[in-house]
Amino acid sequence: MQKKLTFTYISLAALIFIFGYFPQAVENYYSRGFYLITSFLQRYISSIFPFAIGDFLYALFVIYILKNIIFFISRQKKTKKDYTSFGLKSINFVLIIYISFKLLWGLNYARPRINEQLQISNQPYQKEQLLRLSSFFLQKLSSLSQSADSIHFNYTTNELEDIAATAYNQLAEKQPFFRYKYMSVKPVTSAWLVSKTGIEGYYNPLSGEANINQRLPNFVLPFVTCHEIAHQIGVAKEDEANLVGYLTAIQSKNKQFQYSAYYNMLRYVLFEIRMKYPEDYNIIIEKIPESILDNFKKEREFWAKYNGAMSVYMGKTFDKILKLNNQRKGIKSYQDIVLWLVNYHKREL
Repeated sequence: MQKKLTFTYISLAALIFIFGYFPQAVENYYSRGFYLITSFLQRYISSIFPFAIGDFLYALFVIYILKNIIFFISRQKKTKKDYTSFGLKSINFVLIIYISFKLLWGLNYARPRINEQLQISNQPYQKEQLLRLSSFFLQKLSSLSQSADSIHFNYTTNELEDIAATAYNQLAEKQPFFRYKYMSVKPVTSAWLVSKTGIEGYYNPLSGEANINQRLPNFVLPFVTCHEIAHQIGVAKEDEANLVGYLTAIQSKNKQFQYSAYYNMLRYVLFEIRMKYPEDYNIIIEKIPESILDNFKKEREFWAKYNGAMSVYMGKTFDKILKLNNQRKGIKSYQDIVLWLVNYHKREL
Protein backbone atom coordinates (compact mmCIF):
# COMPACT_ATOMS: atom_id res chain seq x y z
CA MET A 1 0.00 0.00 0.00
CA GLN A 2 2.75 2.44 0.97
CA LYS A 3 4.63 1.72 -2.27
CA LYS A 4 1.53 2.52 -4.35
CA LEU A 5 1.03 5.75 -2.43
CA THR A 6 4.68 6.67 -2.93
CA PHE A 7 4.40 6.11 -6.68
CA THR A 8 1.21 8.19 -6.82
CA TYR A 9 2.73 11.07 -4.83
CA ILE A 10 5.95 11.05 -6.87
CA SER A 11 3.94 11.15 -10.10
CA LEU A 12 1.80 14.04 -8.87
CA ALA A 13 4.85 15.93 -7.57
CA ALA A 14 6.59 15.43 -10.92
CA LEU A 15 3.59 16.79 -12.84
CA ILE A 16 3.47 19.86 -10.61
CA PHE A 17 7.22 20.37 -11.01
CA ILE A 18 6.97 20.17 -14.81
CA PHE A 19 3.95 22.49 -14.84
CA GLY A 20 6.15 25.10 -13.16
CA TYR A 21 8.23 25.34 -16.36
CA PHE A 22 5.29 26.98 -18.15
CA PRO A 23 4.92 30.44 -16.56
CA GLN A 24 2.02 31.64 -18.68
CA ALA A 25 0.06 28.47 -18.00
CA VAL A 26 0.76 28.91 -14.29
CA GLU A 27 -0.49 32.49 -14.52
CA ASN A 28 -3.66 31.63 -16.41
CA TYR A 29 -4.74 28.43 -14.71
CA TYR A 30 -3.17 28.62 -11.26
CA SER A 31 -2.43 32.19 -10.14
CA ARG A 32 -5.57 33.66 -11.73
CA GLY A 33 -7.69 30.54 -11.31
CA PHE A 34 -7.13 27.81 -8.76
CA TYR A 35 -5.10 29.95 -6.34
CA LEU A 36 -7.67 32.77 -6.30
CA ILE A 37 -10.34 30.34 -5.11
CA THR A 38 -8.23 28.51 -2.52
CA SER A 39 -6.66 31.69 -1.11
CA PHE A 40 -10.05 33.41 -0.78
CA LEU A 41 -11.33 30.36 1.08
CA GLN A 42 -8.26 30.19 3.32
CA ARG A 43 -8.45 33.87 4.27
CA TYR A 44 -12.20 33.70 4.82
CA ILE A 45 -11.78 30.82 7.28
CA SER A 46 -8.68 32.18 9.04
CA SER A 47 -10.24 35.66 9.40
CA ILE A 48 -12.84 34.15 11.73
CA PHE A 49 -10.17 33.45 14.34
CA PRO A 50 -8.54 36.30 16.34
CA PHE A 51 -5.20 34.47 16.51
CA ALA A 52 -2.80 33.06 13.92
CA ILE A 53 -4.23 29.61 13.28
CA GLY A 54 -1.41 28.89 10.84
CA ASP A 55 1.09 28.94 13.70
CA PHE A 56 -1.15 26.50 15.55
CA LEU A 57 -1.18 24.20 12.51
CA TYR A 58 2.61 24.38 12.30
CA ALA A 59 2.81 23.36 15.96
CA LEU A 60 0.56 20.35 15.28
CA PHE A 61 2.82 19.31 12.39
CA VAL A 62 5.90 19.45 14.60
CA ILE A 63 4.15 17.45 17.34
CA TYR A 64 2.99 14.86 14.79
CA ILE A 65 6.49 14.45 13.35
CA LEU A 66 8.16 14.18 16.75
CA LYS A 67 5.54 11.71 18.01
CA ASN A 68 6.09 9.37 15.07
CA ILE A 69 9.88 9.57 15.31
CA ILE A 70 9.87 8.94 19.05
CA PHE A 71 7.37 6.08 18.68
CA PHE A 72 9.54 4.39 16.02
CA ILE A 73 12.79 4.84 17.97
CA SER A 74 11.22 3.54 21.20
CA ARG A 75 10.22 0.23 19.62
CA GLN A 76 12.67 -2.35 20.89
CA LYS A 77 12.50 -4.89 18.09
CA LYS A 78 12.52 -3.47 14.58
CA THR A 79 12.61 -5.66 11.51
CA LYS A 80 13.77 -4.75 8.02
CA LYS A 81 10.11 -4.44 7.08
CA ASP A 82 9.61 -1.87 9.85
CA TYR A 83 12.49 0.25 8.59
CA THR A 84 11.17 0.05 5.02
CA SER A 85 7.67 1.00 6.11
CA PHE A 86 8.94 3.93 8.19
CA GLY A 87 11.11 5.11 5.31
CA LEU A 88 8.23 5.00 2.83
CA LYS A 89 5.92 6.80 5.25
CA SER A 90 8.55 9.50 5.72
CA ILE A 91 8.98 9.91 1.96
CA ASN A 92 5.21 10.08 1.51
CA PHE A 93 4.93 12.70 4.23
CA VAL A 94 7.60 14.88 2.60
CA LEU A 95 5.90 14.49 -0.79
CA ILE A 96 2.53 15.49 0.69
CA ILE A 97 4.11 18.61 2.17
CA TYR A 98 5.71 19.46 -1.20
CA ILE A 99 2.46 18.94 -3.12
CA SER A 100 0.42 20.87 -0.57
CA PHE A 101 2.87 23.78 -0.54
CA LYS A 102 2.93 24.00 -4.32
CA LEU A 103 -0.85 23.83 -4.68
CA LEU A 104 -1.64 26.18 -1.80
CA TRP A 105 0.86 28.88 -2.79
CA GLY A 106 4.26 27.75 -4.05
CA LEU A 107 3.41 27.59 -7.76
CA ASN A 108 3.23 31.39 -7.69
CA TYR A 109 7.04 31.32 -7.81
CA ALA A 110 6.73 30.12 -11.40
CA ARG A 111 4.38 32.84 -12.65
CA PRO A 112 5.73 35.54 -15.03
CA ARG A 113 7.63 38.40 -13.42
CA ILE A 114 5.31 40.82 -11.67
CA ASN A 115 7.12 43.89 -13.00
CA GLU A 116 6.23 42.75 -16.51
CA GLN A 117 2.56 42.51 -15.60
CA LEU A 118 2.74 46.01 -14.12
CA GLN A 119 4.62 47.22 -17.22
CA ILE A 120 7.69 48.32 -15.28
CA SER A 121 10.83 48.07 -17.38
CA ASN A 122 14.06 46.21 -16.63
CA GLN A 123 16.09 48.81 -18.50
CA PRO A 124 19.51 49.35 -16.86
CA TYR A 125 19.85 52.64 -15.04
CA GLN A 126 22.58 55.25 -15.20
CA LYS A 127 24.54 56.35 -12.16
CA GLU A 128 22.91 59.78 -12.15
CA GLN A 129 19.46 58.22 -12.11
CA LEU A 130 20.33 56.18 -9.04
CA LEU A 131 21.71 59.22 -7.22
CA ARG A 132 18.63 61.24 -8.14
CA LEU A 133 16.44 58.46 -6.82
CA SER A 134 18.10 58.71 -3.40
CA SER A 135 17.49 62.48 -3.43
CA PHE A 136 13.89 61.89 -4.50
CA PHE A 137 13.27 59.55 -1.54
CA LEU A 138 14.97 61.91 0.90
CA GLN A 139 12.81 64.79 -0.32
CA LYS A 140 9.65 62.70 0.06
CA LEU A 141 10.62 61.62 3.58
CA SER A 142 11.53 65.14 4.64
CA SER A 143 8.23 66.48 3.33
CA LEU A 144 6.21 63.78 5.09
CA SER A 145 8.16 64.29 8.32
CA GLN A 146 7.08 67.92 8.40
CA SER A 147 3.40 66.94 8.45
CA ALA A 148 1.99 67.06 11.95
CA ASP A 149 0.42 63.61 11.79
CA SER A 150 3.13 61.83 9.90
CA ILE A 151 5.19 60.79 12.89
CA HIS A 152 2.44 59.01 14.82
CA PHE A 153 2.54 55.35 13.88
CA ASN A 154 0.72 53.69 16.77
CA TYR A 155 -1.56 51.39 14.76
CA THR A 156 -3.05 48.09 15.85
CA THR A 157 -2.83 45.10 13.54
CA ASN A 158 -6.48 45.55 12.56
CA GLU A 159 -5.87 49.20 11.69
CA LEU A 160 -2.83 48.30 9.59
CA GLU A 161 -4.92 45.65 7.85
CA ASP A 162 -7.79 48.05 7.10
CA ILE A 163 -5.57 50.85 5.75
CA ALA A 164 -3.51 48.46 3.62
CA ALA A 165 -6.62 46.71 2.26
CA THR A 166 -8.13 50.07 1.31
CA ALA A 167 -4.96 51.02 -0.56
CA TYR A 168 -4.86 47.68 -2.40
CA ASN A 169 -8.48 47.89 -3.50
CA GLN A 170 -8.06 51.49 -4.65
CA LEU A 171 -5.28 50.33 -6.97
CA ALA A 172 -7.44 47.40 -8.06
CA GLU A 173 -9.83 49.86 -9.71
CA LYS A 174 -7.13 50.48 -12.32
CA GLN A 175 -5.27 47.16 -12.11
CA PRO A 176 -7.32 44.09 -11.03
CA PHE A 177 -4.07 42.40 -10.03
CA PHE A 178 -4.19 44.32 -6.70
CA ARG A 179 -7.66 43.15 -5.66
CA TYR A 180 -7.60 42.04 -2.02
CA LYS A 181 -10.69 40.21 -0.80
CA TYR A 182 -11.21 38.69 2.65
CA MET A 183 -8.59 40.28 4.88
CA SER A 184 -6.50 38.11 7.19
CA VAL A 185 -3.52 39.94 8.73
CA LYS A 186 -2.47 38.65 12.15
CA PRO A 187 0.26 39.44 14.67
CA VAL A 188 2.75 36.60 15.03
CA THR A 189 2.09 34.23 17.91
CA SER A 190 5.48 34.79 19.51
CA ALA A 191 6.88 38.20 18.64
CA TRP A 192 9.88 37.57 20.91
CA LEU A 193 10.87 34.36 19.10
CA VAL A 194 10.29 35.87 15.67
CA SER A 195 12.36 38.92 16.61
CA LYS A 196 15.17 36.68 17.86
CA THR A 197 15.25 34.95 14.47
CA GLY A 198 15.35 38.29 12.63
CA ILE A 199 11.95 38.01 10.93
CA GLU A 200 9.78 41.04 10.16
CA GLY A 201 6.79 39.08 8.91
CA TYR A 202 5.83 35.99 6.97
CA TYR A 203 3.07 34.45 4.88
CA ASN A 204 1.59 31.16 6.07
CA PRO A 205 0.60 28.91 3.13
CA LEU A 206 -1.37 26.59 5.42
CA SER A 207 -3.82 29.25 6.55
CA GLY A 208 -3.41 32.02 4.00
CA GLU A 209 -2.57 34.47 6.79
CA ALA A 210 -0.16 37.38 6.61
CA ASN A 211 1.69 37.49 9.92
CA ILE A 212 3.51 40.62 11.06
CA ASN A 213 5.94 41.16 13.90
CA GLN A 214 4.29 43.85 16.03
CA ARG A 215 7.49 44.43 18.00
CA LEU A 216 9.11 46.08 15.00
CA PRO A 217 9.63 49.85 15.13
CA ASN A 218 6.27 51.41 14.26
CA PHE A 219 7.50 53.24 11.17
CA VAL A 220 8.47 49.90 9.57
CA LEU A 221 5.15 48.10 10.10
CA PRO A 222 2.98 49.76 7.40
CA PHE A 223 5.32 48.66 4.62
CA VAL A 224 5.79 45.19 6.15
CA THR A 225 1.99 44.81 6.19
CA CYS A 226 1.72 45.75 2.50
CA HIS A 227 4.62 43.41 1.69
CA GLU A 228 2.99 40.42 3.40
CA ILE A 229 -0.38 41.13 1.77
CA ALA A 230 1.44 41.03 -1.57
CA HIS A 231 2.30 37.41 -0.75
CA GLN A 232 -1.38 36.78 -0.03
CA ILE A 233 -2.45 37.92 -3.49
CA GLY A 234 0.03 35.53 -5.08
CA VAL A 235 3.32 37.44 -5.26
CA ALA A 236 5.81 34.84 -4.10
CA LYS A 237 9.27 36.31 -4.70
CA GLU A 238 10.63 38.71 -2.09
CA ASP A 239 11.81 41.42 -4.48
CA GLU A 240 8.46 41.36 -6.28
CA ALA A 241 6.55 41.54 -2.99
CA ASN A 242 8.69 44.57 -2.11
CA LEU A 243 7.67 46.21 -5.38
CA VAL A 244 3.96 45.50 -4.95
CA GLY A 245 4.03 46.53 -1.30
CA TYR A 246 5.82 49.75 -2.18
CA LEU A 247 3.43 50.70 -5.00
CA THR A 248 0.47 50.07 -2.72
CA ALA A 249 1.82 52.01 0.25
CA ILE A 250 2.84 55.12 -1.70
CA GLN A 251 -0.58 55.24 -3.37
CA SER A 252 -2.30 55.13 0.01
CA LYS A 253 -3.88 58.33 1.28
CA ASN A 254 -2.29 57.56 4.64
CA LYS A 255 0.95 59.52 5.15
CA GLN A 256 2.37 56.98 7.59
CA PHE A 257 2.11 54.28 4.93
CA GLN A 258 3.78 56.55 2.38
CA TYR A 259 6.58 57.36 4.81
CA SER A 260 7.13 53.70 5.66
CA ALA A 261 7.37 52.75 1.97
CA TYR A 262 9.83 55.52 1.07
CA TYR A 263 11.90 54.80 4.19
CA ASN A 264 12.21 51.07 3.47
CA MET A 265 13.08 51.63 -0.18
CA LEU A 266 15.65 54.28 0.72
CA ARG A 267 17.59 51.60 2.57
CA TYR A 268 17.76 49.47 -0.59
CA VAL A 269 18.86 52.45 -2.67
CA LEU A 270 21.55 53.50 -0.18
CA PHE A 271 22.85 49.95 -0.08
CA GLU A 272 23.08 49.91 -3.89
CA ILE A 273 24.93 53.22 -3.95
CA ARG A 274 27.30 52.14 -1.21
CA MET A 275 28.19 48.95 -3.12
CA LYS A 276 28.66 50.63 -6.51
CA TYR A 277 29.59 54.23 -5.80
CA PRO A 278 31.09 54.51 -2.28
CA GLU A 279 32.40 58.04 -2.81
CA ASP A 280 28.93 59.31 -3.71
CA TYR A 281 27.50 57.37 -0.79
CA ASN A 282 29.78 59.23 1.62
CA ILE A 283 28.48 62.54 0.29
CA ILE A 284 24.80 61.49 0.43
CA ILE A 285 24.82 60.31 4.02
CA GLU A 286 26.08 63.69 5.17
CA LYS A 287 22.85 65.22 3.85
CA ILE A 288 20.39 62.81 5.47
CA PRO A 289 17.99 64.64 7.84
CA GLU A 290 18.26 63.99 11.55
CA SER A 291 14.76 62.48 11.75
CA ILE A 292 15.69 59.75 9.28
CA LEU A 293 18.98 59.10 11.05
CA ASP A 294 17.02 58.65 14.27
CA ASN A 295 14.89 56.00 12.62
CA PHE A 296 17.97 54.19 11.31
CA LYS A 297 19.29 54.23 14.86
CA LYS A 298 16.02 52.93 16.34
CA GLU A 299 15.98 50.06 13.89
CA ARG A 300 19.58 49.21 14.64
CA GLU A 301 18.89 49.27 18.39
CA PHE A 302 15.85 47.05 17.94
CA TRP A 303 17.82 44.32 16.19
CA ALA A 304 20.71 44.71 18.61
CA LYS A 305 18.27 43.99 21.44
CA TYR A 306 16.72 40.88 19.92
CA ASN A 307 19.10 39.61 17.28
CA GLY A 308 22.77 40.49 17.42
CA ALA A 309 23.44 39.05 13.96
CA MET A 310 20.64 41.13 12.47
CA SER A 311 21.99 44.30 14.06
CA VAL A 312 25.36 43.51 12.50
CA TYR A 313 23.65 43.13 9.11
CA MET A 314 21.97 46.50 9.68
CA GLY A 315 25.25 48.16 10.37
CA LYS A 316 27.16 47.57 7.19
CA THR A 317 24.70 49.50 5.07
CA PHE A 318 24.77 52.48 7.40
CA ASP A 319 28.26 52.25 8.90
CA LYS A 320 29.06 55.87 8.08
CA ILE A 321 25.82 56.91 9.73
CA LEU A 322 25.84 54.83 12.89
CA LYS A 323 29.43 53.50 12.93
CA LEU A 324 28.30 49.90 12.52
CA ASN A 325 29.64 47.02 10.47
CA ASN A 326 27.27 45.10 8.14
CA GLN A 327 24.05 44.97 6.13
CA ARG A 328 20.60 44.09 7.36
CA LYS A 329 18.86 42.00 4.70
CA GLY A 330 21.57 39.97 3.03
CA ILE A 331 19.17 37.18 1.97
CA LYS A 332 17.04 39.47 -0.18
CA SER A 333 17.56 40.78 -3.68
CA TYR A 334 18.51 44.45 -3.79
CA GLN A 335 19.36 44.96 -7.41
CA ASP A 336 15.98 44.11 -8.95
CA ILE A 337 13.92 46.31 -6.66
CA VAL A 338 16.28 49.26 -7.19
CA LEU A 339 16.18 48.69 -10.94
CA TRP A 340 12.38 48.72 -10.90
CA LEU A 341 12.24 51.78 -8.66
CA VAL A 342 14.41 53.76 -11.06
CA ASN A 343 12.29 52.76 -14.03
CA TYR A 344 9.02 53.40 -12.20
CA HIS A 345 10.12 56.91 -11.19
CA LYS A 346 12.00 57.62 -14.44
CA ARG A 347 9.88 60.66 -15.35
CA GLU A 348 10.34 62.18 -11.92
CA LEU A 349 14.09 61.64 -12.08
